[in-house]
Amino acid sequence: MKYIGKDYEYLRLENIDHKNSEILAEAKERSLTILWFESGDNQLIVDGEEYIFGKNQMVFFTEFHRVKVKKIEKIRYLRFNQDFYCVQDNDIEVACKGMLFFGASELPIIKIPDEHLEKFETIWKMFKIEIYDDDHLQLNMLQMMLRRYLILCTREYKKQANYPKDKVESDIVRDFNFLVENYFKTKQSLAEYAELMHRSSKTISNIFSKIGTKSPLQFIQDRKMLEARRLLQYSDMQIQEVAYEIGYGDIQTFSRFFKNNAGISPSRFKEIHS
Repeated sequence: MKYIGKDYEYLRLENIDHKNSEILAEAKERSLTILWFESGDNQLIVDGEEYIFGKNQMVFFTEFHRVKVKKIEKIRYLRFNQDFYCVQDNDIEVACKGMLFFGASELPIIKIPDEHLEKFETIWKMFKIEIYDDDHLQLNMLQMMLRRYLILCTREYKKQANYPKDKVESDIVRDFNFLVENYFKTKQSLAEYAELMHRSSKTISNIFSKIGTKSPLQFIQDRKMLEARRLLQYSDMQIQEVAYEIGYGDIQTFSRFFKNNAGISPSRFKEIHS
């Protein structure tokens, strides 16, 4: 089921199983994808790492994630492009800037609580109804459905990822993740991001310590590693080219960084995954 607007707005809904699982590997420029696992034991390889998803879990992908199917049962698939609903410029909080679609160094996953399952089911049913109503209000209605869908997902992710309840602190985490996604190739230190945010490095570090996950510096390094693994595994770039691409001026420094984080050298990693 697809909607394509006159200005190239794009929305697609599908029910996926092993018969049509090739859809998951399709690439579409400027697209964002939400998978809702309806049942069982689902196994995907995302950027070279294996993930197992259970019933009523959801995961969020950008156009840059590389997805391979190992085993799936039933999945609800929703994909839209940024012409349909521009997540960067439209409704910052609802659009999940820095949460669902811009925290790419950590794969965003949520579990739909039983008490909220009916809300998700209702919106999905409305999507299926509206995508067949071909009139001049269709785009507005579908955008409204997507906005509600994203609100529900954002609420759950903030709870389950232990985002700060204080809005100012939550905004700092979101903005930091968004900036890392945009500048990880050229900026390597927390101080550089703190300057962009007009905050002190200490303030940012203290907020991340409250969340109890990784430090801000680890988020930066993880995003660089993710890109390095993608380029080594899926492109024809040489190791020196990969080093330059993610901000390292010499191959020796990049090789030390990669081995410290992956446990093997970039040349060995490329050899294994070729």
